[in-house]
Amino acid sequence: MLSYQHIYHAGNLADVHKHAALAVALDYLAAKPKPLSYVETHAGRALYDLSTPEALRTGEAAAGIGRAAGWFAPGHPFARALERTRAAHGAQAYPGSPLIAAHLLRPGDRMRLADLHPQESAALAQAMTPWGATVEHRDGIEMALSITPPDPRRGLMLIDPAYEVKDDYARMADLLPQLHRRWNVGVLMLWYPLLTGGAHGPMLAALTAALPQVLRHEVTFPPARPGHRMVGSGLIVVNAPWGLGPELQRLSTCFAAL
Repeated sequence: MLSYQHIYHAGNLADVHKHAALAVALDYLAAKPKPLSYVETHAGRALYDLSTPEALRTGEAAAGIGRAAGWFAPGHPFARALERTRAAHGAQAYPGSPLIAAHLLRPGDRMRLADLHPQESAALAQAMTPWGATVEHRDGIEMALSITPPDPRRGLMLIDPAYEVKDDYARMADLLPQLHRRWNVGVLMLWYPLLTGGAHGPMLAALTAALPQVLRHEVTFPPARPGHRMVGSGLIVVNAPWGLGPELQRLSTCFAAL
């Protein structure tokens, strides 16, 4: 299925959780002089306009970054990426994860991005052309398996499927151990939604059995609108960078206050 378009959900509370963690992890990795690879399997369009009818229709951005922007001091890496994006594209612009990465990586670091949705992939290529990223209109899981370990070997991969079909959970449970065997030094970050039906449960059980040392972090929040099934956001991180744990604890406090 290729119906998912993130513009309806960009800037929601799950994005805040995921993007803050990603930004802190990349900022830590980029503090050392060695070059990095950044790989993303379901990259979306990278740049979102939160004033569009699609974004306004769901109200998720207003309930998300609209409420949470004050959680981040100006020097926070997520705040820096957001500020730079809005300075370049306007006050209602929101950076997806590829653009957050672009603002935090350095010359000499490499970005490889994939998205299978034709319109999203085309928009992604346009948004990321100035940053020199390699963009593929391709199944992101196939891409990830074909390039690991990447060059440079040091780096991070974000895996952020839409979970449009239940098979996505089983695919993720198989994928992370495979990637870790191929790229044992890589930081692997998997996002998943917390839905009222608990569809993520078997995936988490399989992953924690296969990779018992992973970092798992979840936050919960009120549904964005009546009947909305997403009530939280989760991350599994393999080879979590130092410093990510304290940031996740801080985010837990922020989300608990909603």
